[in-house]
Amino acid sequence: MTVHFIGAGPGAADLITLRGRDLIARSPVCLYAGSLVPKALLSHCPENARIIDTAPMSLDQIEAEFLRAHEAGEDVARLHSGDLSIWSALAEQTRRLDQLGIPYDVTPGVPAFAASAALLRRELTVPEVAQSLVLTRTSGRASAMPESESLAAFARTGATLAIHLSIHVLDKLVAELTPILGADCPAAIVFRASWPDEKVIRGSLADIQTRFAEGPVERTALVLVGKALGVQDFRESALYNPDYLRRYRPQRGGAE
Repeated sequence: MTVHFIGAGPGAADLITLRGRDLIARSPVCLYAGSLVPKALLSHCPENARIIDTAPMSLDQIEAEFLRAHEAGEDVARLHSGDLSIWSALAEQTRRLDQLGIPYDVTPGVPAFAASAALLRRELTVPEVAQSLVLTRTSGRASAMPESESLAAFARTGATLAIHLSIHVLDKLVAELTPILGADCPAAIVFRASWPDEKVIRGSLADIQTRFAEGPVERTALVLVGKALGVQDFRESALYNPDYLRRYRPQRGGAE
């Protein structure tokens, strides 16, 4: 058997990969994070599948389910929201599977920041404005941030910031970022991107708190900050310039 860790995407049931869907369909056991994974994805489970919501469970209880399935020779579809490469608790689960000698694989999913950018209809990297994206968060009860990974340090790079799990400290984000990025720096709050109740609050560091107070949302929201979110006056990249030589574009007057 194999435990298939599957990125279930940001929310919309059709934003799962074909591979992820097919793995769910052939796994007799499905463990899913019920607080974040849409239940519509469970329709892909085979008939009579053992379906378990792990939201109220401890890591020990989840490990026991893996072990039970392993002893029964049953594949497990383990669904997590977004993509498993960030804040998914993948590392602690796979460490236990390694210790138990239980095989597993990982299927990527659409991350929340990508769904948020799509909803905003913005590219997060704009030529000569921002060419990097920082995925970060603030300290919380589940885990603290390393001292070297501060918002101020990231902001000084000029990269676009995608700040997860931090809507409850929006005032602190604004206070820390404004002296570095300026009050006019564009900001956006995206709530539950791709879900039916998705919502966007746009503004700048100067007014994003006021706009948020007019229509507050829950903690499943992403805060995006950076000049790339609002800039219009920027130089186009050379990628599609006719004078830019590239492997798949013949030189003017030359043969393919």
